Amino acid sequence: MVFRLDDSISFPDPRLAEPDGLLAIGGDLSVNRLLLAYSHGIFPWYSFRDCDNIHWYCPHERFVIFPDEIHVSHSMRTLMRKRLYEITFNTHFDAVIAQCSRLRLGEEGAWLGPDMIAAYKRLHEQNFAASVEVWQGDELVGGLYGVTLGRCFFGESMFSLVPSGSKLALIALARLFSQHGGLLIDCQLETPHLRSMGGRFISYDEYMKILDEGIR
Repeated sequence: MVFRLDDSISFPDPRLAEPDGLLAIGGDLSVNRLLLAYSHGIFPWYSFRDCDNIHWYCPHERFVIFPDEIHVSHSMRTLMRKRLYEITFNTHFDAVIAQCSRLRLGEEGAWLGPDMIAAYKRLHEQNFAASVEVWQGDELVGGLYGVTLGRCFFGESMFSLVPSGSKLALIALARLFSQHGGLLIDCQLETPHLRSMGGRFISYDEYMKILDEGIR
């Protein structure tokens, strides 16, 4: 069953989501609604060109990376030792989200449209969203951004203009997160890229136990 949201800042029980994770449609992208959503493992994801309403998802199984379990391949270690790139944190959020959007605008079902971009910028302004940047000289060549709540990071999108640029950003995030007591990086969706770096599925109940510890 898919629920229709009204103006109240609330969501139905996430365990009632459809098998594909779709839980509800409607509502808005206000900071308060987004914070409530992420604190329960719910996230907005919809084709902004094709959908009149926001779609909210909460998969029953969660694809995550635990910071201490990040897998760094031999080839990545070799690349990192060459020191070809510099990594910064949360210094050019707007540029990162712009690149993530630009690389996907031509794709069918592209979801990172103007409303979503504006919403995550508002989260960033209130310190609830952050970015990782990968630089080659003065050029931004890779990065990622996501939502930060307590000791949990909810990855939203990443981009790479050079081989392994987004991998460098994810490794840097995981290592920084591990050093500061971070508990979980939520990948939202499984990809071969993320699985090769240590991503794995956990149940929603286990996921929420970790979120409760990390956020509350």
